[in-house]
Amino acid sequence: MSSEHKIPDPNREWVRAKEQLVNAIVALGFPKELGEQVAKMLGSPKAMDRMRAYLFNVKPRSAEVLVDEALAICSDIDRWRDKKAAEEANARYNEILYYGLGTEEDE
Repeated sequence: MSSEHKIPDPNREWVRAKEQLVNAIVALGFPKELGEQVAKMLGSPKAMDRMRAYLFNVKPRSAEVLVDEALAICSDIDRWRDKKAAEEANARYNEILYYGLGTEEDE
């Protein structure tokens, strides 16, 4: 095998995170199907790893608490995306104020 740095495969990373999350949920006594649905809801390896860390530290005893945390993680992700979109729009607006729209009137 070469010593070159391999680029991570996003699909493999997603499958790894999903399997680890489902296994953690099953280890707490919940059905595998719940783990599958939570993984699907979270969607990304980073979110699934965050959920797994929560499960490890809190060890929720009810499915409601588990799902509530998954929903909270999804809300955090949505807020972060909204913040980034607002920052990008603000940066573009500031560019327009500074440089103008590139019309003859601006010169």
